[in-house]
Amino acid sequence: MNALLTSTGPEDRICMAYGQEVKLLLSASDPASWAEDLWTIYTGFMLAQKELGYDPRIADTFCSFKELLFFFERVKEIS
Repeated sequence: MNALLTSTGPEDRICMAYGQEVKLLLSASDPASWAEDLWTIYTGFMLAQKELGYDPRIADTFCSFKELLFFFERVKEIS
């Protein structure tokens, strides 16, 4: 039997908990819709930057957005 399926160490329980949270998140919408919604959210955020003012973390925000977008692209390939 696959060791990943039979192991019950603390790290495995954390991974299973993450998996349950991801499953719950993905049950709200399909990965393609999540990606579209992320683009909508990020576009609105970028359009509001002049009004919001300087943000020293803007590069970090973009990296977070990019990683989330890539995550949903990978999930879409799995589905």
